[in-house]
Amino acid sequence: MIKEIISGGNGYDIPCLNNLSGDEKLAVIISHGFGSSKESPTNRAVSAALPKYGIGTYSFDFPAHGESPVDGRMLRIGNCTGDLASVEAHVRELSPEAEIAYFSSSFGAYINLIYLATRKHAGHKSFLRCAAVDMPGIFRSKTTPEYYAQLETQGFVMLDSGYIRPLKITGEFLADLDGHNVFSLYQPGMAELAMIHGTADETASIDNARRFARQSGAELIEVKDADHRFLIPGGMERVIDEAVRFFSNPV
Repeated sequence: MIKEIISGGNGYDIPCLNNLSGDEKLAVIISHGFGSSKESPTNRAVSAALPKYGIGTYSFDFPAHGESPVDGRMLRIGNCTGDLASVEAHVRELSPEAEIAYFSSSFGAYINLIYLATRKHAGHKSFLRCAAVDMPGIFRSKTTPEYYAQLETQGFVMLDSGYIRPLKITGEFLADLDGHNVFSLYQPGMAELAMIHGTADETASIDNARRFARQSGAELIEVKDADHRFLIPGGMERVIDEAVRFFSNPV
């Protein structure tokens, strides 16, 4: 794997990780979940598996995640989609003949769907693992009066519940979530979508995944008893097998 830092369009650098040779026919851009990083267990597993099928991968850190040099003040929806655009442009330079596709998890899937709906994109296929299609609702369900009081008094709250690093969450970020509803933004035909989701997902409900799949026309693969991290026996192998199948079929 090659580590590099690229200049984004939002005034800060983007830490990245890739295994591109420049000769692959397909390059998959991987977006991680909330509080995670480009080197998450899922990202590592997918990046290790796909090259066996001639598929290159490129991962990156969202603002305030992983090795990102900025804090939560830069964690905004527009910055996340802008960073994905910068990464995509860089991947096209590294592998000019490669077709672009996307693999994303949870919050990364939410960002990927907004990206597909609101920005010009080169990729036509996206595989979504445990997509947090109702990210605004997930945040609302976890907030408390104390949370809002802290936002009111200091303008941010710090979250540190098993994340790679503490996350500063601002009122502006919460407003961004409320202003970006993928059920309203994403329209069928913007890309070919496949979703894999556990029936026991405790973070992003299977009911919302089903509703979004019906609305968008996405293929939905339901995995019985799988949680948000797919920690059941053989869970990650199933994710990789389904992703390879999806990426291997022509658009």
